Amino acid sequence: MKNLNYGVIGNCRSAALVSETGAIEWLCLPQFNSSSVFATLLDPEKGGSFSIVPKKLIKVTQSYLPRTNILNTRFQCEDGIFEVQDFMPRYNNPENGGGYYLPPDVIRYFHWVEGKPEFTINYQPKLEYAKFETKNFVESGYIKSQTSKGTYDSLYLYSSFSYQDILDRKPIILEKDEFCLFSYNQKILPQNTRRAYLKLERTKVYWLNWAERTTSYKLYNEEIIRSALTLKMLSFDKSGAILAALTTSLPETIGEERNWDYRFCWIRDASMVVRIMTSLGHYRMAKRYLSFIINILPEKDEKMQIMYGINGEKRLIESELPHLSGYEGSVPVRIGNAAYKQKQNDIYGILLDVIHQQLEIYDVSLEYTEELWTIVRNIMKVVETNWQKPDRGIWEIRSENRHFTFSKVLCWVAVDRATKIAKQLQRSFYIGQWSRLRDKIHDDIYKKAWSEKKQAFTQAYGSEDLDASVLLMESYGFIPATEQKFVSTVLAIQQDLEQDGLMFRYRNRDDFGVPKSAFTICSFWLANALYRIGRKEEAVSKFNHLISCSNHLGLFSEDLDFETRRMLGNFPQAYSHLALIETAITISEEKLSNEEILKDAINERKGRI
Repeated sequence: MKNLNYGVIGNCRSAALVSETGAIEWLCLPQFNSSSVFATLLDPEKGGSFSIVPKKLIKVTQSYLPRTNILNTRFQCEDGIFEVQDFMPRYNNPENGGGYYLPPDVIRYFHWVEGKPEFTINYQPKLEYAKFETKNFVESGYIKSQTSKGTYDSLYLYSSFSYQDILDRKPIILEKDEFCLFSYNQKILPQNTRRAYLKLERTKVYWLNWAERTTSYKLYNEEIIRSALTLKMLSFDKSGAILAALTTSLPETIGEERNWDYRFCWIRDASMVVRIMTSLGHYRMAKRYLSFIINILPEKDEKMQIMYGINGEKRLIESELPHLSGYEGSVPVRIGNAAYKQKQNDIYGILLDVIHQQLEIYDVSLEYTEELWTIVRNIMKVVETNWQKPDRGIWEIRSENRHFTFSKVLCWVAVDRATKIAKQLQRSFYIGQWSRLRDKIHDDIYKKAWSEKKQAFTQAYGSEDLDASVLLMESYGFIPATEQKFVSTVLAIQQDLEQDGLMFRYRNRDDFGVPKSAFTICSFWLANALYRIGRKEEAVSKFNHLISCSNHLGLFSEDLDFETRRMLGNFPQAYSHLALIETAITISEEKLSNEEILKDAINERKGRI
């Protein structure tokens, strides 16, 4: 059984997955949504990878350099010890007008520790999703890899090792620091070990400074920092878009077809990320995201989609790659995502919540205030017209529209935040009209979403099914945590959807049958909601257990197997990490009156460190 024991390296242009044995098994260049260069993740035979094979290996250990996105893999061998520090360069570039240097490059810095360790390098790029053969050959100063037919693509490898030894997989003996650098572009300046080390140190400084600007908390601080660093890697520097995940087609359940491409910017997911990153003090990320929103909605009649390409693309045509065998045989492998055509009414509330948050922070001095106010008014026109209509909901049910409770609640959030923004900007004309609509939606939800039988707000109007998304009613301000109907809802959802300490998002049948895996974000939502309603000891215990379900580097995917705790779904998942941060903040911000809760949290954290 394979687990997602990968580290992630990235520079906000693209990112790579590095296995626990130091093999690069997923990378798209020159940017996140490009075709793959290495894709062993999706086909161990055809996909391609960059692995290091020691001759006399004893053990491999792996960790991030503290508070950075530089991954250190340590190889302890009978004949010596060496480390490989993997990273994608990112640092301030004064020569570029104060911007960032973030090339489509990966550097593998080989740090000699002791002895004369011997290994071979297995360098097998497979360009363009490995559709056709990739040919490798030595040219003057590098190895060039290029497609043999189909779409032309190429890759360049620079190294202090012998190029022919790399291609022939001949034994290499490490006696000093060396490097490999592969790039989508041909390099202009000579590449050497000294230059690679300089890029390593500059990148380290960048990430250390970024982490230092992150708000500190008395509990779970290292877990918060790791999740924040991961969310930062999911942001696309060029446009301000934020990805849902780095991968495509990692299945929610092994052998089934719930396999989707997540390398896009969902308005809901991204807005949730921005909301939490702002609370951690990373305001630039939020401002760039709002700029992205403004750029994709240039006209007043522009209809907002639920998701976009990371460059603002609006057509995300879904297709399949039948030549790839899939993650552990789970097919199809998909690129693109047909969900971009769906209607999901919850996106408006989540986006307006972020806009309101930013205007509160910056008062009315935010650079884009007038553009944002135009977007607020246009969204309100859409909400006024559509809030009573069914949609596909947060979980993107493909087969039918329903009156999902979460969508209704977020329509209420949209109107509530728009009303507050209007007050803030002194636009009195809109306040009364929007306040009345807010009250109308609120009453409608109380009347139609509540089930006397379940003693809970249900998944949809007229339904007795429960849904974990309803746990967010309180955190978005729709209902107080102390109100009995919310307390009852939380407990009913827990009783119905929790299994072996983890949560289904829902249990009812959907387009692909009955769900079988736990949705990681929902398990965090439950812990957060339990803490809010006063069941603090239980909430902390659940949260500590969830943290222990991460991989060896503290990273989470979308789903977890109930029985084995194996990670499933796309990876790393923005949803999972933002929910971890939010729950950690909830627990850490309150003064814990129960000393045993505090002791439990601290001991759990010490155990993981």
